[in-house]
Amino acid sequence: MNYIWYVLIVISIIFGAINGTLNEVVNSILSGAQLAVKIVLTLMGIMTFWLGIMKIAEKSGIVEFISKLLKPAAKIIFPEIPKDSPVIGNVALNFSANALGLANAATPIGLKAMEEMQKINPDKESASDSMCTFLAMNTAGFQLIPATVIAILAANGSEHPTEIIIPTLIVTFTAFIFAIIVSKIFKRIFPPQIKKGEINAG
Repeated sequence: MNYIWYVLIVISIIFGAINGTLNEVVNSILSGAQLAVKIVLTLMGIMTFWLGIMKIAEKSGIVEFISKLLKPAAKIIFPEIPKDSPVIGNVALNFSANALGLANAATPIGLKAMEEMQKINPDKESASDSMCTFLAMNTAGFQLIPATVIAILAANGSEHPTEIIIPTLIVTFTAFIFAIIVSKIFKRIFPPQIKKGEINAG
């Protein structure tokens, strides 16, 4: 990725020099760097706030309560996962973080959920149905509050950065439901292959 950015910058400078707009290119680079720092500082404040809220929710038992509420739905979406598995709690945490627009916070939780799913995966060489469904759900990225997007809009001087909430909710909810449906359809089209060792063991 670093090489790609390097090539883009070099090409921009070369074309700027050819077209006589090198000053504009340099000014854009400097102003872009300044804007990047501004956005990072804004994101730091919002991310710190929401991560603190998530930690309070975890310590106060709210996350555990949400996990219990999600268990009936989780049993339908992830029928392969045992009832008492810690995966359900990790899935609930991941869903909550994504719903609040905290993709950075959701990532380590999602990795932990995947790790727990791998432990109960009978075929260690391929992803289980639950892992595929969970990945599809994360890719859809359902969000109630797109905190990161709001922070970026606010940092760029948007007068109404929260107007993105309703459109984002509609789009991500539709993608979330569609991702689960497609995952279940593909599960039926491409059922897991039974290995010879499993047949002999049976």
